Amino acid sequence: MTGQVGISVRVPLMLDPVLALATDLVRIPSHPGVPRQELAVASRLSEFLEQRGVAARLIEVRPGRPNLLACIDSGRTGPHLLLCGHTDTVPPNRDSPGVGLSGAIVGDALQGRGSVDMKGALAAMAGALVSLQTGPGLGAGKVTLAAVIDEEMESLGAEALIEDGLRADGAIIGEPTQNLVALGHKGLEWLEIAFTGRAAHGGTPEAGVNAINAAAHFVALVEAELVPALQRRQHPLLGPPTINCGTISGGDQPSTVAARCVLRVDRRSVPGESYVSLCNELRALLDEVERRRPGIVSELRRMAGGMATLEHLPAVIDPAHPLARAARSAATAVTGTAQTDLAFPAWTDAGLLSTFGSIPCVILGPGDLAVAHTPWESVPLAQVTDAVAIYRKAAQQFCGGVS
Repeated sequence: MTGQVGISVRVPLMLDPVLALATDLVRIPSHPGVPRQELAVASRLSEFLEQRGVAARLIEVRPGRPNLLACIDSGRTGPHLLLCGHTDTVPPNRDSPGVGLSGAIVGDALQGRGSVDMKGALAAMAGALVSLQTGPGLGAGKVTLAAVIDEEMESLGAEALIEDGLRADGAIIGEPTQNLVALGHKGLEWLEIAFTGRAAHGGTPEAGVNAINAAAHFVALVEAELVPALQRRQHPLLGPPTINCGTISGGDQPSTVAARCVLRVDRRSVPGESYVSLCNELRALLDEVERRRPGIVSELRRMAGGMATLEHLPAVIDPAHPLARAARSAATAVTGTAQTDLAFPAWTDAGLLSTFGSIPCVILGPGDLAVAHTPWESVPLAQVTDAVAIYRKAAQQFCGGVS
């Protein structure tokens, strides 16, 4: 652990139980490789809620890896709002350890892995639920907190919510937006393309078929033909779909013609695209490579570990939807910042909840995505405490029309 511990002048930690909770959550490791990865985080959230009169349930999704569900019900008919966040994180940075799991408060920020993505938001959501329980509460309807596992990998927790039949009229996903309301994001596919050729001695390359050269040919076709086509496929909120060739590996040694090369690709989609349509586009380019390079065989497949069973499609909500209006009104009232039509640059569980659970979603949470997953990850304390008020006000307006 590194980082100097100091107490915020604006919001003293010892006087704010939500900030104390956020600090505890950051200090609890919940990245892949940790036994019962998210259990300790879910247990700490449950303890916080139960101590303040909010009943919570831990529902096992995988052995030792539970989702947490907690609900505040007004007892009067009205909309159901879901507050959703994930309890897992990516691992601390190995090559540049930075603040690690310190949970240190330096100046006016909480440091550590998960502070931004997204334990600060989870603490704020739990705080909002407690605030609604102790009053002033909901005029109608109900609010459920779902703290889900595995968002950074296969979204097993969100898939479990859908499989279990959870229904809601709207959801706030607490990913980091600096407390601005994002109305959607692109879909996501991680794809692997394997090129197989024929090995030969480097002194007689004409006797072989070079898989690395085939991969390079494919990348050139992507840049020359596919990228311009994607740029023309603009979505009014999300912009154009994108493709990024993220990793490439192949060959044995410099003096051997490479018989195999594997390229891994990040493909972001917009409404109107699907896994089938984007694979067909890539397959057409691969067919061209095979035609012009006899002996090359290519295989396109979804990367293992990128999703469980449900396609990671885009999520978009109408700005006029009651949830979008309530969230924007609440965020403006608390922060004084005017809201504009904003897209979130990363994928979230909103893609699953909106597409397969029929739950309209906005993305709204404390912290800056630019520092998530970095050695210097930290979240401003003021944004965490503001998020409590924003979630509470949004729930009151959406569920019960309380201004």
